[in-house]
Amino acid sequence: MVHINVLDPGASPLDYYGFELRRLREAADLTQRQLGDVLNYTGSLVGQIETARKVPTLEFSERVDAALGTGGLFSRLVVLVLRSQLPAWFRQTAELEARAIEICTFQTNLIHGLLQTPAYVRAVLGVLDKSDLDDRTAVRLARQRVLGKSDPPVFWVVISEGVLCQEIGGREVMREQLAHLLSFEDDPRINIQVLPFAAGAHPGIQGSFTLFRFASDPAIVYTEGYGSGHPSANPDTVKDCSLRYDHLRAAALSLKNSAELIRRVMEERYGEQRLA
Repeated sequence: MVHINVLDPGASPLDYYGFELRRLREAADLTQRQLGDVLNYTGSLVGQIETARKVPTLEFSERVDAALGTGGLFSRLVVLVLRSQLPAWFRQTAELEARAIEICTFQTNLIHGLLQTPAYVRAVLGVLDKSDLDDRTAVRLARQRVLGKSDPPVFWVVISEGVLCQEIGGREVMREQLAHLLSFEDDPRINIQVLPFAAGAHPGIQGSFTLFRFASDPAIVYTEGYGSGHPSANPDTVKDCSLRYDHLRAAALSLKNSAELIRRVMEERYGEQRLA
């Protein structure tokens, strides 16, 4: 007799998702394999998700909703599941991203997570640890849904020119990543500026930071260290970082010139015609 793992639906969002998936699949009188065939996934994957051994994706959830007629239940649940899989120290920041009406960030080393491509994410997350890389990549990419909301935040990004030159994942990955940045050129809510090397010493030289502004709550500054995040609503800190950000935007290239530099780096440094 096959032992069936019974989940405690109150243990975590992932357990609740698996519990409901099994309950509604059985109510539809479908085996895991049969549901997998309908979804175009394997029955094994369905079983892993039902037993909380695999993290579901948004695409999987949308297909389940369509197949079982659940009215968007799993598409809503998966948002909670994916957020719960973020590192504990980062979950509060993901909530800030989801609530903010304006996000202003300065990045010295990496493309911001809300603008990373899947291949770039995998390269970043897999530097020292390649375990569960598919799941961890899906979890990070799920954060980007905030930019696709009906009323998304205004997102202002200033990146150091060095971010464009730091080859993450290889030339093909970088070319795709820079092309992704250029895809936002005509989106007035997503503004990308490059702080050139020629700027020299600048107000953000101490490191990356992000400002979150909300409709009615005080603004919050977020900085990050190794395995830890540091949000602060201290008015003096917010005022200081707001001033620094204004100066960074002033020192950075214009939106048009930034796009031209990104395009030039993409073609000259990572272009297909360039010899390896």
